[in-house]
Amino acid sequence: MTKQTSSHCVGIISDTHGILQPEVVGLFAGCDHIVHAGDIDTPEILTKLQRIAPVTAVRGNMDRGGWTVGLPVREMVTIGGTAIYALHDLADLDLDPSSADIQVVVSGHTHKAEKKERGGVLYINPGSAGAPKTGRRASVALLYINGPSFHAEVVRL
Repeated sequence: MTKQTSSHCVGIISDTHGILQPEVVGLFAGCDHIVHAGDIDTPEILTKLQRIAPVTAVRGNMDRGGWTVGLPVREMVTIGGTAIYALHDLADLDLDPSSADIQVVVSGHTHKAEKKERGGVLYINPGSAGAPKTGRRASVALLYINGPSFHAEVVRL
């Protein structure tokens, strides 16, 4: 008997800074889950994202106030058998992902979109979806998981 595998899409977003671009709603519409890597700035952003798919979110350095009390600084979620570790600033990574059986690390903070693989771990920074630094376009990422394989793409808004 062959094991059936299903495909999953994870929307990856960071640094919304209180702004949810309309394009994000359409891009994430078919996603099974959304990971927000911090600097959300307002709880309304999470409410809007939760209307699209379940959300795992972490607190960024700009997330302050009573609404952030239950927001973790780091969080792990497993989607389709792939362990995803989220934190805002990659410089604060407190573990060795490959030793911890983590396949994907999601971070934000720099407003610079990038994806790279190191030691069998995929590192994704979707850039800033809400207020990119001068000279950069707003962006998000999509992570596609199909059984044991996965890949990500950065999408410029």
